[in-house]
Amino acid sequence: MLAILAPGQGSQKPGFLTPWIEHDPAAEARLRGWSELIGLDLVRLGTEAGQDEITDTANTQPLLVAAGLLAAEYLPVSAAAVVAGHSVGELTALALAGVLTPDAAVRLAAVRGREMAAACDIEPTTMAAVLGGAEDEVLAAIESAGAWPANRNGAGQIVAAGPVAAIEKLTGNPPAKARIIPLKVAGAFHTPHMAPAQEALEAVAADIAVADPERTLLSNRDGRPVTGGAAALRQLVAQVTSPVRWDACMSTLGELGVTTVIELPPAGTLTGLAKRALKGVDRLNVNTPDELALAAEYGMAAEAEKNEGVE
Repeated sequence: MLAILAPGQGSQKPGFLTPWIEHDPAAEARLRGWSELIGLDLVRLGTEAGQDEITDTANTQPLLVAAGLLAAEYLPVSAAAVVAGHSVGELTALALAGVLTPDAAVRLAAVRGREMAAACDIEPTTMAAVLGGAEDEVLAAIESAGAWPANRNGAGQIVAAGPVAAIEKLTGNPPAKARIIPLKVAGAFHTPHMAPAQEALEAVAADIAVADPERTLLSNRDGRPVTGGAAALRQLVAQVTSPVRWDACMSTLGELGVTTVIELPPAGTLTGLAKRALKGVDRLNVNTPDELALAAEYGMAAEAEKNEGVE
């Protein structure tokens, strides 16, 4: 069983779209169409812009969604039984599941990124990764410091978010056997500090047409499949102020019997987590067109498996 995963913010690298544009001139045309739709030059951001510019939340989020959808046009998405995305990557997943059109996904990513960046300017907030430690003790320490568990990624990794003072308090008094790494981010994503962004995204999402998922779509809210398009969009909007439960998504991938995961570009983060949480599962990072041949092989194997099930 094949799952396709879409990464979230923090995975971007300068120039990561260059190989795709060099591979197929149609890729640049696709990106320019989305650029016109949202008023951002995605081609320049994905090929020429430096790390600081592509780390700007307003740029990063639509760039990542556009990159994932672009690469997916060359991948065996029809063979995938399951799709999921981490944080803003969930927008990519909704499009791969058929809930949103690619244009709608890129448009919502642009609104989400712009409004989350604006919410970060309201007060000084930040995030830090907590690695190791007992999960219950880590969660208690985060709460005691006045922060929130923004990302529960599994494999011994929880990301805390909140006011700068709260993260400094947590860093100064870490849970037993845990290591804390401050993250270079603009603010406290997936916490109540993002409420203004959630309200803005909700207003735009109200006018977006949706369809029910064509394949299993996992939600960041609880890692469980979402069966209705309207519910999937509501949960995606609520995700702006709610924790990303990627640990639960990986648990569901295991329960469903997923045997292969392909991560869309810029790939590596989610397959890295899967390596530790989903033992024995084949993993493929698709960062350049060079990986497409192997992806096609995985797709053919998955189609054959599905056809055997029908017989």
